Amino acid sequence: MAGSDSCSIFVFDAYGTLFDVHAAVRRYADQLGPNAAHLSEIWRSKQLEYSWVRALTGRYVDFWTLTERALDFAYERIPDADRSLRQALLDVYHEADAFEDVRPVLEELKNRDAQLAILSNGTASMLEAAVAKNGLNDLFDHILSADEVQTYKTQSAVYDLAMTAFRCFPEAISFQSSNRWDVAGATAYGFRTVWINRTGDLDEYRDLSPVAQFKDLKGLLTL
Repeated sequence: MAGSDSCSIFVFDAYGTLFDVHAAVRRYADQLGPNAAHLSEIWRSKQLEYSWVRALTGRYVDFWTLTERALDFAYERIPDADRSLRQALLDVYHEADAFEDVRPVLEELKNRDAQLAILSNGTASMLEAAVAKNGLNDLFDHILSADEVQTYKTQSAVYDLAMTAFRCFPEAISFQSSNRWDVAGATAYGFRTVWINRTGDLDEYRDLSPVAQFKDLKGLLTL
């Protein structure tokens, strides 16, 4: 395996980091009603909770199924939301919108001869659809899905996928996520981590600190 000084590798979480998890509900907010934002928060929180429980119990169900189940739970919690929009919400989520900073930052990193990858809980179908929809196909060397190992972050088997793909030591990889728990897991694994704190959250895991924290991806260009 190559030494860490021979690698210029940036691995990105997908949802919340590259792709906006609340874009689907925001698109249909008027039709969903006054509790649309709350519906979106429940949908996201349950999607993550379901992945953690599945990883801890060893009872794997793919991420798209968890996404559907989480939305159904959110509808149960917000009964006045228009259920006829269920499929429309899922369709938008499957081809998630990228944040505005994503393409320019990734292009600049590629111009600097960096290697780029996605490492996500999302299924290959979800990730490929989102990458294609946002015109990012030419920027990634690898699109890595937790579905390959039938578990979820923060299990080390998921982070192993990046090691296998790039064949370098953990410290050679800069791992970026908007999810503080994911940053904590990747830090414990041995990656150099960067927290893309898009929502200004509090730091919950100070004993597993990233090497840097930025409000968006543009901060990566200052490293």
